[in-house]
Amino acid sequence: MCQTACSFSIQLSIKMSFYIYIYTHDGSVRYSFGTFLKQGEPTSARCDELESLRKRGCDKIENPHGSQRILKNKAVTNRKKGAEKLRPEDITQIQPQKLSLNLRAGEPQNIILRFKRAEDYPIDLYYLMDLSYSMKDDLENVKNLGTSLMKEMSKITSDFRIGFGSFVEKTVMPYISTTPAKLLNPCTGDQNCTSPFSYKNVLKLTSNGQQFNSLVGQQQISGNLDSPEGGFDAIMQVAVCGDHIGWRNVTRLLVFSTDAGFHFAGDGKLGGIVLPNDGKCHLENNVYTMSHYYDYPSIAHLVQKLSENNIQTIFAVTEEFQPVYKELQNLIPKSAVGTLSANSSNVINLIVDAYNSLSSEVILENSKLPEGVTITYQSRCKNGVVNEGENGRKCSNISIGDEVSFNINITAQGCPKQGKPESIKIKPLGFTEEVEILLNFICECECHKHGIKNSDMCHNGNGTFECGACRCNKGRVGRQCECRKDEVSTEDLDKNCRKDNGTDICSNNGECVCGTCECKKRDNPEERYSGKFCECDNFNCDRSNNKLCGGHGRCECRVCICDANYTGSACDCSLDTSTCLASNKQICNGRGNCECGTCRCTDPKFQGPTCEICPTCPGVCTEHKSCVQCRAFGTGEKKDTCERDCSYFNLIKVKDRDKLPQPVQAFPLMHCKERDANDCWFYYTYAVNNTEKEVHVVDALECPAGPDIIPIVAGVVTGIVLIGLALLLIWKLLMIIHDRREFAKFEKEKMNAKWDTTENPIYKSPINKFKNPNYGRKAVAL
Repeated sequence: MCQTACSFSIQLSIKMSFYIYIYTHDGSVRYSFGTFLKQGEPTSARCDELESLRKRGCDKIENPHGSQRILKNKAVTNRKKGAEKLRPEDITQIQPQKLSLNLRAGEPQNIILRFKRAEDYPIDLYYLMDLSYSMKDDLENVKNLGTSLMKEMSKITSDFRIGFGSFVEKTVMPYISTTPAKLLNPCTGDQNCTSPFSYKNVLKLTSNGQQFNSLVGQQQISGNLDSPEGGFDAIMQVAVCGDHIGWRNVTRLLVFSTDAGFHFAGDGKLGGIVLPNDGKCHLENNVYTMSHYYDYPSIAHLVQKLSENNIQTIFAVTEEFQPVYKELQNLIPKSAVGTLSANSSNVINLIVDAYNSLSSEVILENSKLPEGVTITYQSRCKNGVVNEGENGRKCSNISIGDEVSFNINITAQGCPKQGKPESIKIKPLGFTEEVEILLNFICECECHKHGIKNSDMCHNGNGTFECGACRCNKGRVGRQCECRKDEVSTEDLDKNCRKDNGTDICSNNGECVCGTCECKKRDNPEERYSGKFCECDNFNCDRSNNKLCGGHGRCECRVCICDANYTGSACDCSLDTSTCLASNKQICNGRGNCECGTCRCTDPKFQGPTCEICPTCPGVCTEHKSCVQCRAFGTGEKKDTCERDCSYFNLIKVKDRDKLPQPVQAFPLMHCKERDANDCWFYYTYAVNNTEKEVHVVDALECPAGPDIIPIVAGVVTGIVLIGLALLLIWKLLMIIHDRREFAKFEKEKMNAKWDTTENPIYKSPINKFKNPNYGRKAVAL
């Protein structure tokens, strides 16, 4: 059991903190100063995270948790139309209605709200109409609106009430003409118009449709000078004058009908009106009497009042002003815009469609949250749709009888300054029902209730002993309230806080209180200073793998106290030899020594975590050939089981053999040359770098080149031609040699030949001689 209790102070941090106290056998609470706090540690060091306290030996820890209690939980109403009529206050659509939460800093509390849209829910509808001259033809159609709308709305609810109001403009220049004649009849020509006015409550909400028709039928058109109208003044009065209008705690609809734009805050300066709208009711005899005194309300002011009074607005405007009122709809939650025909003949359908659209959506809003409290929403809507963030506040497309739920987390970041209970309210926009949540903050431990005032444990009764520590009386300080404030910083006391008579007080890591060092707190609750002079700490020891004391010890006074089986200045040396056992059960395979849980191989050929890997031993290339093939080229015997069998090394591809790593002294490396089934060669290296196996492989196979047909054919043809030419030349040469030999032989025989000169007896000379008989005679003259 821990000898000391731990104090409680949520304000210190929003982190989860835990506190220690001790019970005696008789049930009373006993405290004593023990050894939980080390010398120099402040009392606040007993407030820490759960695991940290347990590590330090605390076994009695006070750990308060938040809680919740439902105070009002009336079930949602299940009622069919035509059943027994209920009062509006008896109808429930949201559950539970009231809760109480006990919040602890940083610990969220989750609540679930159910919402069910009730059938036959009562409706109050107030018709607010622009009665400027441009709406003359619209008024004629609205005069019969009461009974027609009552008939149509009876299909939705059996409890429907309707009211009527009208507006024109502020009754000052330049919005209207203030000449006496124009104040009586602002219209021109023979038109008979009523005097201008700002807003009139013509008919309080009623279930009598005939009365609506009768009173509206008596209304007359009025007139003004400018185009924008004073409708915002009228909306404000309708929202805040609940008693005059007759609003009930039911669905409240405000139909705003106009064919023009609107004035808003600041426009009143044109008429000399500078006072901002006060958001209060100023109806006398159902007429707004302060339009000349207060400016128009701002849009934000209107949103606030409409939301506070749970009023849903339907803007029935002409097509020309649709874009303007669409923008306004985006600023006003739970509002709708409908297109009004030129003479308002479609107003009933417009109202019904807008009501169905508004009522099919549920949007939760909460009141202002106390300081330091946050809230988040998650909606579980129809058809299992889940929304979070801002969309977690709403659900859409909800029909009558559908039920949705909202998960709401409420978290306190700390205790409020006063520590008093707070309350918030959550409600669906446009509905009168709300959920009230009371917030109580856990700011103290239970052990504070058992404090002993003026206890002897606190230096002769100078403090209250609570939760194992002294809370000093006014004017007293010190762990046991042993000093007065006026004697805290005396020179004599400061000497006790200097180590070895040095100059540094508490080693510059603390303050000297009553002659005793109280060490500083660190931002990290796990880190702390200690020692008589705050000279020690638990975070400045040696580190290994970026962990204090290697994660295998604790730091005490800047020295690592190692766990069992660990040694070294950073507790990074394991004495366990199981990590050095090789597959043959020998330590480091008999080829090394186990140092700090790691093998140091004595044989340079062997390496790896257990000295079993020999990258340069014979057979290494053949052993890894199939895996290199499948991973580098997708071929080989293991291509089908490559991922399973061949993931034991890191593969690195290089472009050519010159890029392969070369043997270095740091670790052995084996160069391999292997041939695949296609007679292609591939080259790789295998090495073990520390414990990593690395394979560098040339990413291109070296395959024998195939025959080139064209050169072969050309060579064959050329060879045949050359051989033919050579044979012809040889034949020709032989013929020449033969002819020359024959000729030479002929010449030789010719030279050696001896011819016979006798005449051939059968030879007859081919020459014949004839003698002319007249040859030689003299010529005779005739």
